[in-house]
Amino acid sequence: MRDTLVLNASFEPLSTVTLNRAVVLVLQDKAVVEQAHPELRMRAAAVDLPVPRVIRLCRYVRVPFRRQAPWSRRGVLVRDRHRCAYCGRRATTVDHVVPRSQGGADTWLNTVASCAEDNHRKADRTPEQAGMPLLREPFEPTPADAMLLALGQDDLDALPGWMAQPAA
Repeated sequence: MRDTLVLNASFEPLSTVTLNRAVVLVLQDKAVVEQAHPELRMRAAAVDLPVPRVIRLCRYVRVPFRRQAPWSRRGVLVRDRHRCAYCGRRATTVDHVVPRSQGGADTWLNTVASCAEDNHRKADRTPEQAGMPLLREPFEPTPADAMLLALGQDDLDALPGWMAQPAA
């Protein structure tokens, strides 16, 4: 089961938390379930609770403005939906468009998801040098987009229309 999206009291996405943490927040009356998994419930001696997909905090939490989503290998794989940027097969690694040996950095715009075969074949070259054009250009997700992407495509389809905004 994937993480649970946490919304601020103003309905803006804040973060994702584990299912256990989401349940604790709901049981402590710090959050309410906005959307639950259909037909799934958590039961205990004195508790019968829908399994939360999205929770909303009861009190507004002031969060410092974050201009950009932090880069991570996992984030790149999620952004690219685990699809190789060169062939479209399942991606398990991250490739630098401009290799680190040529001054390339770990940034959203310089990294793409790649299958191990294509990553090895491209090696220490740019896509142009290797004759391997990108199927899609890398982009930098907003912090909110990064959180929604982390929930996965299946969950994005199930979110209410006001939340399921396509990534840039």
